Amino acid sequence: MARGSFVGRSRRSQRSGSGRPYTLAIDIGGTGLKALVLDRAGAAVKERVRVETPRPATPRAVLAALTKLVAPLGDYDRVSVGFPGVVIRGVTKTAPNLHPSWKNVRLADKLAQRLKAPTRVLNDAGVQGLGLIEGLGLEMVLTLGTGLGCALFYEGTYVPNLELAHALFKKGKTYEDYVGARAFEAHGKKKWNRHVAEVLVTIDPIWNPDRIYLGGGNAKHLTIKASTHVRIGSNFAGLLGGITLWDGREGLDFAKVEKAAE
Repeated sequence: MARGSFVGRSRRSQRSGSGRPYTLAIDIGGTGLKALVLDRAGAAVKERVRVETPRPATPRAVLAALTKLVAPLGDYDRVSVGFPGVVIRGVTKTAPNLHPSWKNVRLADKLAQRLKAPTRVLNDAGVQGLGLIEGLGLEMVLTLGTGLGCALFYEGTYVPNLELAHALFKKGKTYEDYVGARAFEAHGKKKWNRHVAEVLVTIDPIWNPDRIYLGGGNAKHLTIKASTHVRIGSNFAGLLGGITLWDGREGLDFAKVEKAAE
């Protein structure tokens, strides 16, 4: 893919003014756990930290690893979390690349108690999208990592809980079977790129998005020649999107949900 199609820091991270509130941005992945403290302009207050995702990746193990991971990062005012599965009102519903015990875990509440700060949780592709999108028309985000993440936005508003990864794609296999990390390891870079191209060709006439952003840890391996409306997004966007999760422009009324839960 042409170097000119790379999307680095989103316009959301270029807002004027730095300082507080500080946002602790956490990305929970099937392979790694990442965390970073950002000021309100999206600048890192300290260097990003990362550890391997514990195995088995049960809620208890992941929460313990996150608590230890963020301890050196200093203070922060709020927490944003990207989670690899369906999340409804801060409660995880699926986590196919972690562990079956993540069903109905009140992750936002549990992390808020552990980290002593208000916490919001969204699907990881959704959070990454918040750090990438322009807020114009129909925009789709696909994250190529351990699995396949997918998020859809219309005029900047997030359409929650779109689960493309485990839908059947072809020959009895799912989209994730074709472009997830296992497919990359099994088939190699060249064939994996062909699979990604096939997925893009299939998606276009179904959703007709104005823009498709490709992110996730394996996006760096992309070599395909894609349509002009396809962009490669910085993996850093998964953390930058954590700021937007608090500014009310994603279309999800977190404040109302949090007040109702009190």
